[in-house]
Amino acid sequence: MSIPPSAPRRRQSPTAAELRAWRLFIETSEQVKNVVAARLQNDAGLSTGDYGVLLALSEHPEKRMRSSLLAEHIGWERSRLSHHLGRMERRGLIHREPVAGDSRGAEIALTVVGAQLFRAGSAPHLHAIRDVFSRALSPEQLASLEDVMRTLREHVDDLPH
Repeated sequence: MSIPPSAPRRRQSPTAAELRAWRLFIETSEQVKNVVAARLQNDAGLSTGDYGVLLALSEHPEKRMRSSLLAEHIGWERSRLSHHLGRMERRGLIHREPVAGDSRGAEIALTVVGAQLFRAGSAPHLHAIRDVFSRALSPEQLASLEDVMRTLREHVDDLPH
């Protein structure tokens, strides 16, 4: 018997198999991220947040972005980004510049020091990704994982927020 479209659906808890897969996904992804993050910190003196900001700025043609666009690009809330940028600015990795004609806007610019540290940290970071993540999986497993993650991302993107 099928449920008519207008009838409310009864919420179902995940099955034991779904919970096992969920828990393994969460625990393993956290563990992999933590190991890669620790290597980035040890090898380059950068946090994953630093690296994400520096990557976004280094890929931008002008090596600068409005803070609102940068927050959107890296998926952070503006207040979190603002605090993080303050720490990065004190370390000389970026600098903020006012936007002409917009008293509230700021552009975030990559400094020479920030660009040098990003370049120096990129090779060890990419090696850590390969060592911790890629080498553990066969090419077929990587392709399957990519397919699963794309499907999951599309599903989440389609959910109401």
